[in-house]
Amino acid sequence: MKVGFVAMVGLPNAGKSTIVNSLIGEKVGIISRKPQTTRKRVIGVYNDSDSQICFMDSPGRIQAEEGLNAYLQKELISVIRESDACLAVLNVDAWKMEDLLEIVQLVKNSKKPWAIVINKTDLDKTVGQGLRELKLREELKDCGVPIVACSAVQNAERLRGKLLPVVKELLPESDQPLFEDEIYTTQSSKELVAEIVREKCFEYLHQEVPYGLAVKVLKYDESHPTPRIFVDIIVSKDNFVPMVVGKGGLMIKRIGASSRIEAERVLGQKVYLETHVKVKKDWTKNLETMKELGYVITD
Repeated sequence: MKVGFVAMVGLPNAGKSTIVNSLIGEKVGIISRKPQTTRKRVIGVYNDSDSQICFMDSPGRIQAEEGLNAYLQKELISVIRESDACLAVLNVDAWKMEDLLEIVQLVKNSKKPWAIVINKTDLDKTVGQGLRELKLREELKDCGVPIVACSAVQNAERLRGKLLPVVKELLPESDQPLFEDEIYTTQSSKELVAEIVREKCFEYLHQEVPYGLAVKVLKYDESHPTPRIFVDIIVSKDNFVPMVVGKGGLMIKRIGASSRIEAERVLGQKVYLETHVKVKKDWTKNLETMKELGYVITD
């Protein structure tokens, strides 16, 4: 069988998480219309009769030298280094062709087997902004690797039919899988809940607020018939607190309620979820606090 890890590499908001979720058929990574929502690698495991493909969703490619953004870039490079193959995910609505070609060069330089995915082909071809598929294909004609055009938000079965055969050709053979068949993600229930809460923060909060927050599960108590989960939403500035709490506590209640509903769907059981807001000033620039929150920068 074909078994291995596949790095998903692209710009922020290229649709990498949406592709992985569609391929796996389960919620693996959080999605948002806002860019740069993925912070840590998220592994989605696809199983069938002749393969086990571990898709590694990674942060979008940006240039940064310090703080949280530096962590994101080192995490991306680490994902590429630890993969067996790479997919360069190129979104046709990117503003600059140069940015997409940088992704192609990054993946090519890894010396791993690779292919190209042109995503968001469902966008209206008459819109004048950004790039479009034909122009992109012209730039890629000499790459010499498979190119798959898709729309991750449309038919999941069609996406699997087009992309999975290409990915399998990139992977090594193995006598056995890496994980049990029923596993679709390597994330723990605790990690899944933290990401769900963070997704809802990105959905309901605006401007710089979601980028200046982190989510930490303080307690995940499964000793009750209904698991009791206590979560801190940690913000980097004092003035973010009233924005997260909202007038009369309405925003934090909205985040908590929608997070609980999504967590119950993903976990397949009722849960009690309680959320609180705390301030850790400038945590995105403090290496010790980042480490405490799981964002560990290694060389």
